[in-house]
Amino acid sequence: MSTTAAPLTDSLELARALIRQPSVTPRDEGALDVLQAALQSLGFKCERMVFDDKDAPSVDNLYARLGSASPHFCFAGHTDVVPVGDGWTTQPFAGDVIDGQLYGRGAADMKGAIAAFVGAVARFLKDKGKPAGSISLLITGDEEGDAINGTVKMLERLKARGETLDVCVVGEPTNPTKLGEMIKIGRRGSLTAKLTVHGTQGHSAYPHLSDNPIPRLMKMLTAITDKPLDQGSSHFQPSTIAITTIDVGNAASNVTPAVAKAAFNIRFNDGHTGASLKAWLTKIFDDIGKDHYDLSARISGESFLTPPGHLSTLVAEAVKDVTGLTPELSTTGGTSDARFIKDACPVCEFGMVGVSMHKADERCSVTDLENLTAIYQKILARYFDAARA
Repeated sequence: MSTTAAPLTDSLELARALIRQPSVTPRDEGALDVLQAALQSLGFKCERMVFDDKDAPSVDNLYARLGSASPHFCFAGHTDVVPVGDGWTTQPFAGDVIDGQLYGRGAADMKGAIAAFVGAVARFLKDKGKPAGSISLLITGDEEGDAINGTVKMLERLKARGETLDVCVVGEPTNPTKLGEMIKIGRRGSLTAKLTVHGTQGHSAYPHLSDNPIPRLMKMLTAITDKPLDQGSSHFQPSTIAITTIDVGNAASNVTPAVAKAAFNIRFNDGHTGASLKAWLTKIFDDIGKDHYDLSARISGESFLTPPGHLSTLVAEAVKDVTGLTPELSTTGGTSDARFIKDACPVCEFGMVGVSMHKADERCSVTDLENLTAIYQKILARYFDAARA
C-alpha cells in the first residue's frame, strides 16, 4: 500500500489527495490506498475486492464497514474517473484550489463526494460516538467503465455471505447548477442497439437488378422515431430514442451497397422493460424487412424507482437544513451504479453539482464540499437517532 503523511479525514484534504491519484478507468493508481488509510483511521474494517473477467479488465474495489449490527447505512461511489481529454487550463491531477474552486478530474464525479462522506463520518463519530448499527462504503473502480467487475460483483459477494444493506446513498453529482437542487430517486433504463440491414450490391443505374438496403434501413429507423414511445409517467419523463450513427461505408457513387448499419440508444421509463422494447423493435423490423436484418441489443440497466418515502425524506430534510433549498425528486439523467444497488436495498443519489463533470477543468466549489459534508453528517445523525428511538 502506498503511504501518505497521515490518514486524511478532512473533506478538502482527502478530496485533493484522491484527485492526485490518476485513477482513469480501470486503473486505481493508489486512490483506494488513500481512501482505505483514511477509513482505517476511523475504525473501519476494510476489504479489497478484486475481480477479473475474461471480457473486462481486472478491477480493484473497496468495501469498508464500521460495526456489524443493523441497521446498515451504506454509501456507494467510485474512485475511477474518465480520461482527461483536452482543453484544461489547470493540472487535471494536481487538486489545486483556485478562487474557492477545487480543480481536478473527479472533483465533481465523484471523489469530492467520497471525501465528503468520510469527513461526515469523522464528524459523526466525534459528536455521536459509534453508530447504533453499521456504516459502510461500497467503492468501485469500474463505474466509468464496463461496470462488470465492480458494484455488481461486490453486491453478489455480500449477498453470498449473508451481509445485507438497509439503505444506500450514492454520491453521484445529481445537482444541475446549485447544491441542493436535486435528489435522484430512480433512473431510466438504457438499451443500446446495433441494426444491420442486408441487401444485394449493384449498379446504381440498374436499381431493379440489386437490393439496396439503405431505404429499408431508413424505413426501420423512421418507424421507431416518427412518434413518441410514451408520454412519461408520474415520476419519469417520456422515453427517448436517439440514433447515434448510420454507416454504409460506400465510397462509390455508382454502386448501391450490400449492407447498411445504424446504432441507436433508448432511454426508457417504467412503462417499459428491456425485454418489451426488444420485442417491439423486432415486430416493427420484421414487418418492414423480415429475414433482411440482424439486431443486437444490450440493456445496461432497467428503469427503477425508489418511491418517495423515508429515505428520500431523510436526505431532502438534511439538504434543506444546510442549503435552504427543497430538492426536486428526479429520475432524469443517465445510468449509475444505483441501477444495481436498487436490487439490494432502497437507494437514492445525492452529490455534487454536475455541470463540469467529464469536462476540461472539472471542479467543485470548496463551499459546496463543506456543505455536502454537513448534509451527509445530518443524514447519518438522523438515521441512527431514529434507530436508537
